[in-house]
Amino acid sequence: MENLKIKNECEKAVEELISVAKLKKGSILVVGCSTSEVLGDKIGTNSDVDTAKEIFDGIYNTCLKHGVNLAVQCCEHLNRAIVIDADAVTGYDIVNVIPQKKAGGSLATVAYENFNSPAVIEEIRADAGMDIGNTLIGMHLKKVAVPVRLSMNKIGKANVVFARVRPKFIGGIRAIYNPDLL
Repeated sequence: MENLKIKNECEKAVEELISVAKLKKGSILVVGCSTSEVLGDKIGTNSDVDTAKEIFDGIYNTCLKHGVNLAVQCCEHLNRAIVIDADAVTGYDIVNVIPQKKAGGSLATVAYENFNSPAVIEEIRADAGMDIGNTLIGMHLKKVAVPVRLSMNKIGKANVVFARVRPKFIGGIRAIYNPDLL
């Protein structure tokens, strides 16, 4: 029952983030996740594939519904590489590694096992992010990242932080900005 609650929390969070961040079809959402933190333990101490499966299903199915590409960040043992469907990463160099529970993390492992054509790349520039359990996803967001406050700030017992990106402002005091890009 707890895992179903976590799946529902993920669905709700991603729906809200897609709306607030104004993600369009083809946008990339990067997710980092510590299943240990979701379960109330210290990051890296209780990686759980069953919990990861519920998190993945909630996030991935919502992304698919909106045409958003999901990119899952591996843990630091794989240098926070990204697992993503190969169709979404034209122009990126694919690296050769298969994430495992203790080298990549449970969510990356589940993503690799469930994407249609999984690929691992070293980095990406995503349009929005979801950091479950303080996994540090910022390196994978486009400039300029902006924090997003949603109606929730926890998935299970883990803190969750959301971000979107916006174009840089240039031109100074005389410039006029497009409010649709803010």
